[in-house]
Amino acid sequence: MQKEALEGVRILDISTVIAGPFGAGILADFGAEVIKVEIPGRGDTFRAMGPLKDGVSIRWPSMGRNKKSITLDFHFEEGKKVFLALVKKSDVIIENFRTGTLAKWGLGIEVLREANPDIIVTHVTGYGQTGPNAKLAGLGLPLGAYSGMTYMQGYPDRAPVSPPFALADFIAGLNVVMGTMIALYHRDALKGKGQEVDVSLYEGILRMEENFIAQLDVLGINKERTPMPSGSSVPIGTHETKDGKWVVMVCSTDPVFAHLCDAMERPDWLPKYTKSKERLPDADLLNNALKEWVNSLTYAELKERCDKAGVPVAPVMSMRDIFEDPHYKARNDIVEVEVEEEFGHVKMPNAFPFLTETPGRIKWPGQKLGASNDAVYKDLLGMSDEEITELKEKKVI
Repeated sequence: MQKEALEGVRILDISTVIAGPFGAGILADFGAEVIKVEIPGRGDTFRAMGPLKDGVSIRWPSMGRNKKSITLDFHFEEGKKVFLALVKKSDVIIENFRTGTLAKWGLGIEVLREANPDIIVTHVTGYGQTGPNAKLAGLGLPLGAYSGMTYMQGYPDRAPVSPPFALADFIAGLNVVMGTMIALYHRDALKGKGQEVDVSLYEGILRMEENFIAQLDVLGINKERTPMPSGSSVPIGTHETKDGKWVVMVCSTDPVFAHLCDAMERPDWLPKYTKSKERLPDADLLNNALKEWVNSLTYAELKERCDKAGVPVAPVMSMRDIFEDPHYKARNDIVEVEVEEEFGHVKMPNAFPFLTETPGRIKWPGQKLGASNDAVYKDLLGMSDEEITELKEKKVI
């Protein structure tokens, strides 16, 4: 079998819930050996998070996939020794305790580097490792608000709107992957030192808000709440077709606007509105015209005209729509995985992105708590059955 992209990389995932585990899971999808370290008898809080089926989380099989679950409580001195033995044999630690917590437990960076000078430690916290808020508790939805995102979402005459899932956490998880891989490349390819990676829950979103940062700085305009992006692309909108299908359209570039003129049979808009800067002053006129045009056509008619002219248009998809969509099916975007629970199987996202030579894959769903104890403690650390039994009796593992 061909080697996986991250084969030979060993990661200790001691993080919980979403951001850290999501990032560790992506690395596991592409071949990293991820050992998920959980508290004995309790495990990751995510294991009990809804939605549930017969009291069992239907999300855990995806979040825990491709990881080896072991139990270990490093609050005990014996647990710290075992953990440091694992650190000695690993490349990366991913953790998401409050800033300073590992040091309080006697596992600060100096202790970890004493066990393994080349270790990379990826920290995931609400506000980062520095600054006045560094030691505050942080979760995704509040930190999405702190990032400035929530302020800009919704209608100006109503309360701000948060996204329907933990967007800040998942974006932070992507930064976990990116930061960890950069640190690995620096250490292994460039022969640099192991380092710490500092991921916060809000800065991943902030990086995407460059438009509004520059807008306030240079133009003095504070971006206010709007249901759609505004001020840069015209025409734009979410509109309903004649047969009740909602679609989203936007002319982000001048060529797309020219294609839209073809589709709408509006040659009179050219050359007056050829450039984006010429369209912005007449945004209301153009947006209303687009709305009326979409309202006058069925979705099939609209799609045919837009596709022929080269105008991007997408229906507003529900999850049921996604399950039935031929493009999603052709790309195998959602896969069904067998699980041990009573529901027998569960669908989950595939391993993204797709790579031609070393694609990611789902080898197994999230394991039962401690399922890999013997494999890790015996095979990796060389412990005897007696040693493992003693640690179990002391509730260290």
